[in-house]
Amino acid sequence: MTSDAPLDAYSQIVAGVAAELTARVASLRVPHPAGRARGEGIGSAVIYTPDGFLLTNAHVVGRAEHGTALFSDGTSSAFRVVGADPLSDLAVVRADKPTPETAILGEADDLVVGQLVVAVGSPLGLMGSVTAGVVSALGRSLPTSSGGSRPGLVEDVIQTDAALNPGNSGGALADSRARVVGINTAVAGVGLGLAVPINATSRRIIGALMRDGRVRRAYLGIAGVPVPLPDNLRARFGRTHGMRIIEVMPGTAAAKAGLRSGDLLLTAGGQPVTRAQDLQRLMFGDAIGRPLAITVMRNGALVDVIAQPSELVAA
Repeated sequence: MTSDAPLDAYSQIVAGVAAELTARVASLRVPHPAGRARGEGIGSAVIYTPDGFLLTNAHVVGRAEHGTALFSDGTSSAFRVVGADPLSDLAVVRADKPTPETAILGEADDLVVGQLVVAVGSPLGLMGSVTAGVVSALGRSLPTSSGGSRPGLVEDVIQTDAALNPGNSGGALADSRARVVGINTAVAGVGLGLAVPINATSRRIIGALMRDGRVRRAYLGIAGVPVPLPDNLRARFGRTHGMRIIEVMPGTAAAKAGLRSGDLLLTAGGQPVTRAQDLQRLMFGDAIGRPLAITVMRNGALVDVIAQPSELVAA
């Protein structure tokens, strides 16, 4: 009997989160733009405000301007795309009708590796989809391809072993208290659990999309992962981690500045960089076209470069 107790407790948490969030996640049907294959795309969205705003992925809405939202209570509503930000893979849509109860947003910066999380989506209309797992890694920065002329970056993602499929993109990643700590994205491939974190940076992005319909973003063109610093750098910089550059996109500001894959990025604009989020905080409109001082460790030596971020233009 006692050996079943942990499983019972786990099941109760997952079932409780599912019961709390299923009604707060909608299914989106998005028509393909003219000139592409007939039919529609399918994704999920988290109900954000009672007056119709929903959060989803930028890759779910693509270039569409409208679509249909289906809710778990059997109702549906046309929606319009308010705005999308490809760099964060976040988008805001607004339903024409009032929505069911809203989800409660949490704080992804409080997550720790190994923590229980639950992914809730609505890939097939009114039938909810729930998977559970743990946080596998934090601060990932992964290159993706959206079919445009420029590769994209989904930055600072949460990686989990809660499996996803493309129809779950735009759904909720929640903690054990049913607070939404991420917006799921299956853009990197079927079966890999990734989510865009809900934190101060993403709240700023969401606010700009709701207000202006777009986010002016500076674009540097690197992907990286957090790594421990060598002992000598820990003492010198007073911290334990930096960010290893794993890819530099050709023709970008980073490439022109001479940054290379394998560089250990330490500071940008005089600010410490330990993960992708530290760069994201700098990559808003006021950084476009302005010199950005960057310090990296390369082959045992400190190297200073000056990059001039460009404006991110949707593909």
